[in-house]
Amino acid sequence: MYLGISSSLQHSSPEEWAAKHKALGLQTVNFPVTCDDGEDTIMAYKKAADEAGLTIAEVGVWRNTLAADPDERKKWIDYSVRQLRMADAICAACCVNVVGTPYGPRWDGGYRDNFSRELWDMAVAMIRQIIDTARPQHTKFCIESMPWMIPSSPDEYLRLIEDVDRAEFGTHLDVVNMITSPRRYFFNDEFLRECFEKLHGTIVSCHLKDILLKPEYTFQLEECACGEGTLDINLYAQLATAENPRMPMIIEHLTTDDEYVASVQYVRDRLSVSTSAVG
Repeated sequence: MYLGISSSLQHSSPEEWAAKHKALGLQTVNFPVTCDDGEDTIMAYKKAADEAGLTIAEVGVWRNTLAADPDERKKWIDYSVRQLRMADAICAACCVNVVGTPYGPRWDGGYRDNFSRELWDMAVAMIRQIIDTARPQHTKFCIESMPWMIPSSPDEYLRLIEDVDRAEFGTHLDVVNMITSPRRYFFNDEFLRECFEKLHGTIVSCHLKDILLKPEYTFQLEECACGEGTLDINLYAQLATAENPRMPMIIEHLTTDDEYVASVQYVRDRLSVSTSAVG
């Protein structure tokens, strides 16, 4: 696996951005600019990553491509197409979004109808439209696994891949987002193996974080920094490396650059990065 972080770190130039990631011993990065930042800026960051020997793991979309308002939906689908084209031009491993929802005020929120046949069909059509319009040659378009919208399990992901039926559609695996039951929590080693066995050959990028059961009633899970929960991070890294020795694993959802630096050090120490466990 190749370790990276979702933070772009405080920087004043593409060269400083790449140098800071390289100095942390990272091997992959999330791209910090968008398709709206202009060709010169995009290619300057691409060049800096290449010269530092950093692969580009992800280009994010993070917009509601299933918005209830048709104009908003079109706007964000068009943005997704442009992001995917940019990702392809810089040879990112994936361009990623969550599926979104038209059913409530929070675009990535949990609602009963997120699991309806209507939303499933809308999602399949939306993903196909983005891929067929952008026509990527090097980069996969992905929908990140989520706890309260599709895909929320490896089986749902397999079904979505089958229904989308596009070679350019891949898996963005966030295991913590799918740990939503006592069994998946307490037996997360078994769930990790299930994810990698069922999704073998489709996984192009992973998120890395941890999860902890809160003591309050009822069953409540809390995402947390690596090492503060119970996820079998060593097994996660081993399975990701077996899937692809260059698999991007991106530490995310921390607040400050110092927290990211500390988390990188923790993961490197825990996984003994100097060994073959991490590329």
